[in-house]
Amino acid sequence: MPADLILRGATVHTVDAARSTAQAVAIEAGRIAAVGDMDAVDGLRGPATRVVDLEGAMVLPGFGDAHCHLGESGHASTLCSLDGSDGPDEHLRRIGAYREAHPERDWVVGSGWSMSDFPGGTPTAAALDAVVPDRPAVLTNRDYHGAWVNTRALELAGITAATPDPAGGRIERDEHGAPLGTLQEQAMHLVLDLAPAPTHADRVAGIRAAVAYYHRLGITASQDAKVDVEWQAAYEELARAGELGLRVRGALEWDVGRGEEQVAELVERRRAGTVGRLACGNVKFFHDGVVENRTAAMLDPYLDAGGRPTGEYGIDMYSRADLERFARLCDAEGFGVHIHTIGDRAVRESLDALEAAIRANGRRDARHQLAHVQFAHPDDLPRFRALGVIANVTPLWARLEAYVSEMTLPFVSERAGSGMYPFASIVRAGGALAFGSDWSVSTPDPRHQLATAVARRDPLGSAEEPLLPAERLDLGTAIAAHTIGAAHACSLEAVTGSIEPGKLADLVVLERDLFGLAPADFLDVRVLATLVEGEVVHAEPGSALAGGA
Repeated sequence: MPADLILRGATVHTVDAARSTAQAVAIEAGRIAAVGDMDAVDGLRGPATRVVDLEGAMVLPGFGDAHCHLGESGHASTLCSLDGSDGPDEHLRRIGAYREAHPERDWVVGSGWSMSDFPGGTPTAAALDAVVPDRPAVLTNRDYHGAWVNTRALELAGITAATPDPAGGRIERDEHGAPLGTLQEQAMHLVLDLAPAPTHADRVAGIRAAVAYYHRLGITASQDAKVDVEWQAAYEELARAGELGLRVRGALEWDVGRGEEQVAELVERRRAGTVGRLACGNVKFFHDGVVENRTAAMLDPYLDAGGRPTGEYGIDMYSRADLERFARLCDAEGFGVHIHTIGDRAVRESLDALEAAIRANGRRDARHQLAHVQFAHPDDLPRFRALGVIANVTPLWARLEAYVSEMTLPFVSERAGSGMYPFASIVRAGGALAFGSDWSVSTPDPRHQLATAVARRDPLGSAEEPLLPAERLDLGTAIAAHTIGAAHACSLEAVTGSIEPGKLADLVVLERDLFGLAPADFLDVRVLATLVEGEVVHAEPGSALAGGA
């Protein structure tokens, strides 16, 4: 049959097994009909075929974001957002302006500050009181592992010097034991659970906003890495109506406060949440926290400011026995297990738990994955391939910025620091790699992710040294991790993630071919168009694909 759309005159990186390139792609009924040289593909022209000459542009499979918080981040953009804010003074100015602009809101709720913005990574209630004295305020940091609260919020939550730290969390305190105004990990929920939750309509609007943003970046599939019941309902509504513009793999949140009784509920949620472009087939666990607040689970003790070992090794959200049991039960029900692992001990113990599940239930193509893998002991790297576990990583973090050089490396052992973000080592050991942004912790822009993966430095920086340059990835490997690798993590590689006949026409058109460019120049390459099943869902004004297919 004649094609509906032919894209020609481009460098088409198919990301197939041979990493082949082509000149043209034909699309018919939402799928790839042919890919090859222009003469061959032109044979599928018909009277109604739209033919677009891309004049040397780059065509790739649509990018996948294998780990993000899609709905929450879309909704967060409508609250008090500190994204792009630079330092405490600007944070406070923006928070105060938000308070003034929204007198109707009983709470000031927001996110986006960084621990590196404040001495010791701990902002104070007193500072926040200066701009929000009259109502409770809570703002999570950019990695969602800590919250900044004011005095009114502490009072409403009943948090005093006598309040014990909750399991899996810590209340930062002054020298007298009084709460400072920073709550780490599970302690955040002492306040967050009191703040107004988004309505169902808010959630739906947040997902729509996030999808539109992802389309502008060339992203056509994602894994939302923490989906609770309310967010699942919003996704389901859009999916059932045929209005979910991304393919979304939902990782259903495991409630740390409950036990194995929730497995049956998750099975039912998976059934209800498999509709249209939505598939809720994974379960998300948190093993540990983050290094900067000393909650990541490490094999070696943390160091103090003088470089001396302390007695701290981080925290565990679960006992090893519980994590193994829960992983085994989820694996037995056919779920993919998705575990947040920052520290090298978290990585080792999570691999142990997944290995125990395989021993108990037998080996299958489970797509279990460890998210982030900031630190890993060399002995554990071959285990990713041996166990079939995907390393779901955020390349943007693999750079020697102040956050790393001032708040991370000085407080971990030299051995641990030498194994930071071991992307190339995992690939060399035969492990599967998938890229996820963890948005809104960091930008989901694939151009920025790819540039950092290749250079191991900030493409926007000037004099920054690369972080462990032996862990750099070549561009082809990085693109694969952001396309077919992400599709594999989302159980979508049979239908998308590469440009091959029969697959869905989920594509991105970039202004220029990234191969041959310096990584710092990737960010200047415009996303000309994004296609989902052959439909143009984003096109730059004036580009060849503007106006749709």
